[in-house]
Amino acid sequence: MSNNTPPLDFEKAWQGKLKTGLDQYLAPKERDRILAGGEHLTMESAAKDKIIWSCKMLERLEDVSDEKTRQEIMTGCACHYPKAELDDARGIFLETGDVDQVIDLLQAKFEAFLRDVLELDEELVLEIISKGWGLAGVREGDRIIATKIPKSGYLAEYFQSGDPAEKRKLYCHCPRVRDGVGDDPQLPREYCYCGAGFYQGIWETVLREPIRVEVLESVMDGGDVCTIAVHLPESITVDNK
Repeated sequence: MSNNTPPLDFEKAWQGKLKTGLDQYLAPKERDRILAGGEHLTMESAAKDKIIWSCKMLERLEDVSDEKTRQEIMTGCACHYPKAELDDARGIFLETGDVDQVIDLLQAKFEAFLRDVLELDEELVLEIISKGWGLAGVREGDRIIATKIPKSGYLAEYFQSGDPAEKRKLYCHCPRVRDGVGDDPQLPREYCYCGAGFYQGIWETVLREPIRVEVLESVMDGGDVCTIAVHLPESITVDNK
């Protein structure tokens, strides 16, 4: 599993993805109104400044779009798992049509990442696995419930900390806002559809079908973890339960 490194200026790259998503639904004048002020933000900008702007951006977007549209725009801002590393998962699905075999493969990749890349102690690896965290998720009928691990660079600190607020900041994967998790103002859960897009991208690559994702829990609004439901398409769940 690759440990994704943000671009030199992650903020500018993220703003570019947001602009692309807005272009699919809004006229240029309306798009520019939604984005107003974001052009001044960089990776060096304070997390609080980015959170304040993001809250206002989402408020403006809410005025001109429905919930489904906002979620689709935000999932389009996601970082993605390398598609080349999903070729074997796609191959298994093409050969077997079995989502559970794909989940098993993704779980094996995730466990290898913990042991071989992060070089975690086996006790910690087993604890993470027991929680059901990670890349693969756990199948529950026509959904896959995926719970992220804490940000890999902060795993040791996360498990050592006894402060719930600090643990949420160490857990968050978003380089834009993680330093402001739990502070005022608080980003709405809708923002975290960006993170949900990571899992959407995986399953759309494997299944080659549109995938709906749902944020069930987020550290951004007080949850202990970030949990995403991946809703499998009917064509999969009917034939392969």
